Amino acid sequence: MTDASETPRGLDLLRDPIRNKGTAFTSEERSSLGLRGLLPPRVLSQELQVQRVVENLRRQQSDLERYVYLQALHDRNERLFYKVVIDQVEEVMPLIYTPTVGKACQEFGHIFQRPRGMFISIEDQGRIDEILACWPHDDVRVIVVTDGERILGLGDLGADGMGIPIGKLSLYTACAGIHPDKCLPITLDVGTDNMELLADPLYIGLPMRRVRGERYDAFIDEFVGAVTTRFPRTVLQFEDFGNANAFRLLEKYRNRVCTFNDDIQGTASVALAGLLSAMPLTGRPFTEGRWLFLGAGEAGIGIGRLIVAALMAEGIAEAEAKKRCWYFDSKGLITSERTDISEHKRTFAHEHRPITDFVDAVHSLEPTGILGASGVYGSFTRSIVEAISEIQERPIVFSLSNPTSRSECTARQAYEWSGGRAIFASGSPFGPVELDERTLVPGQGNNTYIFPGLGMGLIVSEASRVVDEMFLVAARTLAAQVSQRDLDVGRVYPPLSKIRSVSEEIAVEVAEVAYKMGLARRDRPQDLRAAVKDEHFSPEY
Repeated sequence: MTDASETPRGLDLLRDPIRNKGTAFTSEERSSLGLRGLLPPRVLSQELQVQRVVENLRRQQSDLERYVYLQALHDRNERLFYKVVIDQVEEVMPLIYTPTVGKACQEFGHIFQRPRGMFISIEDQGRIDEILACWPHDDVRVIVVTDGERILGLGDLGADGMGIPIGKLSLYTACAGIHPDKCLPITLDVGTDNMELLADPLYIGLPMRRVRGERYDAFIDEFVGAVTTRFPRTVLQFEDFGNANAFRLLEKYRNRVCTFNDDIQGTASVALAGLLSAMPLTGRPFTEGRWLFLGAGEAGIGIGRLIVAALMAEGIAEAEAKKRCWYFDSKGLITSERTDISEHKRTFAHEHRPITDFVDAVHSLEPTGILGASGVYGSFTRSIVEAISEIQERPIVFSLSNPTSRSECTARQAYEWSGGRAIFASGSPFGPVELDERTLVPGQGNNTYIFPGLGMGLIVSEASRVVDEMFLVAARTLAAQVSQRDLDVGRVYPPLSKIRSVSEEIAVEVAEVAYKMGLARRDRPQDLRAAVKDEHFSPEY
């Protein structure tokens, strides 16, 4: 395995992304490390390197080209990459993650330049432990893994979905300071049912239909066992699995290893935080809210589950708490009389007459807010927004599907159709909207507000499991970071420029939960906040 104390020299050093400083190597370093003549003679500071990167980034003609440019930087100089992300977070985050990462995954086989992370295929079954042994770093603390079946709202992208684990782990480092050597992106290639990919000669995955059933389950079980043996202190984050597997695998492993599903639990936490922030604008307490979801997949059901937990923590009985959440899927309102619903939906199937029109559902249920998790662009129509605006003085409209091409409505549409009264948040970013001589700033319900801080808290405490209480405290902590100034312009999340401080607060609170619940495998430090800070990776040279 690689020994971090062994510093390479010469060209080997320049090809080592975590140690490479490019033109910022000092004259003394160039002499001692065999770099004379391998670099231009002038020494340029990291600040000047950032200036060059940003200048060239803005010269690119499309966001996909900007993505490729940034990934190339990531491959050759990680500290400079993270310095750029941190310093320009509001500009760069949409380029390395949503919405641009969706397009990058769709084109992944065509823009592929250099492997990052690990690809473990179904053909490796029976020797996954040998595959993991090839990874050069022993102390991996966070793994993001996908099988590519449900990438954002884009569907089955197979091995091309690797852009998601890479992007997520970039944000663990940029937003919470987790060292990049402790992060490992993994794609499990079990095939794809995307016929366009199977016909594409540049597709990077196995050219075969997706494996399912007992063989799939045995493969996942072997993978989880091999991970926990090779990296016993790691946090295993499942990402962008298909609905059926996502819920099933979460329930199977959540009490056995330190694992969570960000699509179900992270999305729930950031959405709950937005609702907690939004309620003061409505003039009503959170405990009086009623919510109508469009979409009953991983994100929607996950949000409902956490809303129920939050209401129960306020003293509301579980049955009553569940009745505050209503769901509308492709066949209409989910009711107890329906026989065509999956098990994860049944917990929110209530008695009600059948409804197949969402506007009718809004009028009938009179929700405090509507939450879109459908993955269907434009599904919050003008008539829907106008309907809830007739019922609520300050209607909550959360259009949470990613990427932008799957958003239920835009910020401008929500504001204009509600006469400027909507409290709007979205999964992908929208810019400020000028309306009636006011500037309205939409909030982005980005999971990045949650999972990096959560991961850091799990690392600091070495938690054995991830429990719902951690997502609940993360939501409350995030909501507490929203200022009155944010609310005055309609924003229910803090600006992304505060993401590192937000992540630190969440890390401390999550670690606190681990210690209080007896889940920590590390002795409690005297100062939790100091312990979080001690873990921080600095991108500075």
